[in-house]
Amino acid sequence: MRELGGVRLAARSPRRAAAVTLAAAAAWVAVLALAHGSGMSMGSTMGLPLVAFLGAWALMMAAMMLPTIAPVASLYVRAMGARPGGRLVSFGLGYLLVWTLVGFPAFGVAFMLDALVRAAPAAERWGVIAILVALAAYQLTPLKQLCLRHCRSPLSQLLRYASYRGGLRDLRVGMHHGLYCAGCCWPLMLLLVAVGTMNLGVMLALTVVVLGERLLPRGDVIAYGVALAAVGAAMLFVVSPVAFERVVGA
Repeated sequence: MRELGGVRLAARSPRRAAAVTLAAAAAWVAVLALAHGSGMSMGSTMGLPLVAFLGAWALMMAAMMLPTIAPVASLYVRAMGARPGGRLVSFGLGYLLVWTLVGFPAFGVAFMLDALVRAAPAAERWGVIAILVALAAYQLTPLKQLCLRHCRSPLSQLLRYASYRGGLRDLRVGMHHGLYCAGCCWPLMLLLVAVGTMNLGVMLALTVVVLGERLLPRGDVIAYGVALAAVGAAMLFVVSPVAFERVVGA
């Protein structure tokens, strides 16, 4: 068996992969309802205090990131054997716990960005441009490639996971995988915060990017393509404030 073929591995455990995908779909429905029914601000903090922000952030991460781990979670549960349902839930909770914790620094960045925009509205465009350039640079780093290789091909970790002991083993495995995913994707989430955290169009675009990097046959090439696209977007926003306003919805 090849190390990761996304769809092929999911096909070996279709019910488990479907369960994870269904959970992601439910999270998307909840995000849409929250965005259209709450009257939240479109700013980086969405006008929310920390606890409420973390709740909304966790829901968004479930919608965006759960589809990417359906093959990995299915493979892990299949390899570990007994209690597949409980293992799948614990793995998913551990994974989402990491992304929920990422919400703490995300809120700090969001708070500072909102304060900056209030003080100097024109600074928002340059902040997004700087983040796009940083994103492009990170896509080319060895750390990004290391994390992406793990997210695409986690089979090498199965022996390590099998050595975990205790009732929280599956939770720990999910957290371990989540840390690699956070290392792979954190600049994308920083970009999401910068353009307005509940920006549904950007959420969807970034979800497609992450899925492509993780599950398509040449995800490493896609990662380089994302770097080029980020540079292109940064250059466009430098020369065209109108384009920035249209994309970001300022």
